[in-house]
Amino acid sequence: MSVTISDIENARERVKGIVNRTPLVPDRILSDRLGCEAFLKAESLQRGGSFKLRGAFNRISQLSDEEKNVGVIAASAGNHAQGVALAAKLNGAKATIVLPETAPLTKIAATRSHGADVVLAGMTFDEAVDHSRKLQAEHGYVYVHAFDDDLVIAGQGTIGFEIAEDLPQVTHIVVPIGGGGIISGIAIAAKHLIPGVKVTGVQAANVAPVKASIEAGKPVDITYKPTIADGIAIKRPAERTLALMKDFVDDFVTVTEEEIAEGIFHCAQNDRLVVEGAGAAGVAALLAGKVDVKPDDTVCAVLCGGNIDGNVLARVIEQVLVRRGRYVIFKVLVPDRPGSLARMLDIIAECRANVIEVYHQRAIWLAPLGSVGIETILEVRDPDHALEVKDRLEQAGIKVEHEHPGDW
Repeated sequence: MSVTISDIENARERVKGIVNRTPLVPDRILSDRLGCEAFLKAESLQRGGSFKLRGAFNRISQLSDEEKNVGVIAASAGNHAQGVALAAKLNGAKATIVLPETAPLTKIAATRSHGADVVLAGMTFDEAVDHSRKLQAEHGYVYVHAFDDDLVIAGQGTIGFEIAEDLPQVTHIVVPIGGGGIISGIAIAAKHLIPGVKVTGVQAANVAPVKASIEAGKPVDITYKPTIADGIAIKRPAERTLALMKDFVDDFVTVTEEEIAEGIFHCAQNDRLVVEGAGAAGVAALLAGKVDVKPDDTVCAVLCGGNIDGNVLARVIEQVLVRRGRYVIFKVLVPDRPGSLARMLDIIAECRANVIEVYHQRAIWLAPLGSVGIETILEVRDPDHALEVKDRLEQAGIKVEHEHPGDW
């Protein structure tokens, strides 16, 4: 069986009143950067924090009462877990979810909050799948696959209908790819409703099996490398989704970890949207210039999820600030006597820079006797501001060694 536009239309009726019709957010800064109109489909605001409820509900709602009583099982990198757990709860079914041991704590806690039994097994999604299949065989559960299922794909395709209705002028849709379920569903719907629309898929460079699989003519495994885009960290697509992507997706690109971080930062800073690594992949590809867009294009990037751990979000934002030259390190030598540190800090304050951290270094630096090394991390407006502070310190006779770990 192959997914058809009728399957997606039927899914729309089933999920009506269950899933949120998520907003299309115009992104002025991204539009200016690309030179065309850019919008974000904020599935990060969906119930459960991602698009996954759409496919999971469409699948579980079709089970018999007997199947619901036996229960469903799924393996997930995180978001599918919450989608299945919530869909099972709404349909009165038991749910067991297998997550990798590396799954973010926020996703584990959220899955449990919907009443599902959570099992942690394996270090990757694929290893979690292997364990879930063993539990399925042992207990007779109904399996709800994250992407290798026609009803799941059709459910995800309802996003394509919403984009077509809310943004009929769209010419290019950019969608993250994990196993290929969301992009397959969106592409089928979009190509049917908007002739000529282009669909580009985005994978994390650390886990990007689709191109290799298409070239091989069958799904192939690739070597897994850690990625902050854990929601799309799938080592092998399904035959079902690979065939659909080959037929309906126009291009495939990859984004690095640094580019994904920039995407997360962009959404938080400019769109007031909290987006996880997988959800930011499309924006990351656009910001990095990896998607071919033209001035008359109207582009829509799908933010597929917003379930990011708070600690990860904080680290991402800090790292981007460092790369952009907003954080700098000054190493100075001053006389080891009262008032030297205060004098240096007064100059920094006059320049309107903000001190984040200060360390006194003596033996470690092998500072000359009578001197003390001071290492300070500063928050500045931009690289030019950092140089202004450095110049002011040196004019006051303070020798400065300036470190800028970023790309500037």
